Formats: sequence, structure tokens, C-alpha cells
Amino acid sequence: MPWVMLAYRLPREPSTPRITLWRRLRQIGAVQLGEGVAMLPDTPRAREHLEWLAAGVLEAAGEASVWVASPISAGVHRQLAERMAQAIAAEYEEVYQMAIRAASDTAVPRRRALVRLRRELARIGQRDYFPPQERERAVAAVQRLAGTETRTAVTEDGR
Repeated sequence: MPWVMLAYRLPREPSTPRITLWRRLRQIGAVQLGEGVAMLPDTPRAREHLEWLAAGVLEAAGEASVWVASPISAGVHRQLAERMAQAIAAEYEEVYQMAIRAASDTAVPRRRALVRLRRELARIGQRDYFPPQERERAVAAVQRLAGTETRTAVTEDGR
């Protein structure tokens, strides 16, 4: 499977462009291979993201180029995919824990928690190129919460 890679170099000062780039790479789920190299599975959306980030690096007086690359072995591909899945797994685990807490916390309106958790699942899903097992568990917990919220609303209405 090909990957799209951003190779970049930014001046140390000012630090704002470096921090902005780092945050954006994290938001889109890129694997940071080392200082100045980040990768995503090659999709049109990933290319667009990295091209946009490269333009920002150039505007900040840095150097940047976007490449399409293929790992030399299936093992390297597997390692990259596992790194991405592990990072996403932690986020799904957090959603799972929040859903469990929301189901047992009567002080927080379940509908509000449900909207927030669904939004979080959608946000994570945009960066989930290699879904881990934790995804299914988080989705199931949010679905259970939705079922509980529906039953609670019906009971409160008296129907």
C-alpha cells in the first residue's frame, strides 16, 4: 500500500508555525517517522491535507515536499499501521470510558453526552485508517447509551 509523505524543515524561531504544524499533523492522524517526516496512507484526502500543510511550511519560510512512498516490505507497512492503530485505540478507549460514565451518571443529561460522544466518534473516524478492536467496543458503548437515553425519554413521557 502506498503512503503519502510530508518531508519538511521549519526554522526553530518563531515556534508558532512548528507548533501549528505538529498539532495539525496530530489532528489528521499522521505518523511522525522522525523529525521532519510525517506519513499517511495514500488517499486523495491525505494528499490534500499534506499539500496544504506543505504550503503552510513554505509560507513560514521553511522547506517542504510531498511524496508518495511505498514501504520496502510488508513488515514496515504493518509497523506503520500498528502505530496508527495504537494511537487511535487510546482515543476509542477514552470514548468507551466516557460512555460508561455517562450511562451511570444521572447528573449529566444523557442526550448531551450522547451528542458529544457521537461527535467524538466521527472525529476519530476521520483519522482511523486501520480500525483497532477498541473501535467496536466504543461504538457499542455509545449505542447502548443511545438505547438507554431512548428508554429514559419514553419513561419520562409516560408512554
